[in-house]
Amino acid sequence: MHLIVHHWDTDGVTSSALLVRALSPEEFTNITAPIGEFRFDGRIWGAAEKAERLYVLDFNVPGEVEKVAVPTLFIDHHTQPRIKNPLVEQVNPSLGGKYYPSCSLVVSEQFNLFNAWTVLGAVGDIGERAFGLDWVRKLLEREGISREDALRIVELIDSNYIAMDRGAVEGAVGVLLSRDVKELLEYDPWVKKAEAIRDAIEGAVSNVEERNGFAIVHFESPFNIISKVARKLVWEMNYRGAVVVNGNFHGKVQVYFRISGKEAERIKVAEVIERVKALGANAGGKREVLGCVCERDKIEDVLAIIEEYLR
Repeated sequence: MHLIVHHWDTDGVTSSALLVRALSPEEFTNITAPIGEFRFDGRIWGAAEKAERLYVLDFNVPGEVEKVAVPTLFIDHHTQPRIKNPLVEQVNPSLGGKYYPSCSLVVSEQFNLFNAWTVLGAVGDIGERAFGLDWVRKLLEREGISREDALRIVELIDSNYIAMDRGAVEGAVGVLLSRDVKELLEYDPWVKKAEAIRDAIEGAVSNVEERNGFAIVHFESPFNIISKVARKLVWEMNYRGAVVVNGNFHGKVQVYFRISGKEAERIKVAEVIERVKALGANAGGKREVLGCVCERDKIEDVLAIIEEYLR
């Protein structure tokens, strides 16, 4: 049995479909990790023990790959160290200092198989910037897919992980393999999920409190939409920044603090992250973003720190 372990987003799903189409294994199983967790859980390790060969795609877990005990092909495009495990063949252009927008492109080059899935992976990872790439435009034209259709299909595929539906993420590979790409636009389970997610995002955005040009939003949802709400508030509605709180995300609280590029010089988000971590909350991010998951009894302390910067 060939085992594919892949990321839960569109790039991971399309990369897996490309691999299966290229290799045509008699028997394969594809698994994603618990959504949001960059690790192999017991289910993955158990399947790996039985696998004849392992493939890890678009899933940046070099520490886990170092521990595998079966022949493994590790294809990725994220920055990562070189793997020392002799059982692992590592294919990653970033090791040579090259930037690739998606793992789907790396897989396509590895097996000389380019189709709509190659494009969808890139659109899934870098959004509309992908349409500025010559090879993306040429493949879209060849496959007869519009920009709007590509964005919509990515939204539909991603609806599975946003809904925290691990089984549906894994099932998405089979859906791609069994349907023409344009049929995905009408694939009812995904369409319904995407509509529910859109409604949840719009509902959250409609409940905005403004403070000194910053948007503050509180809502409750089982969907992992907190970053999308924040992006909409800052990128589309032009707030200086956004503090978004999902007060009941599967029993925990999510906090997302995004600032505009103009605020990045004044607000040192790295400092905010370290202060939130000192509370014992699970926090991380980058120059303009803080993401945090915490227990409900810590939320007031987390927000008190963030609110110091809203001036």
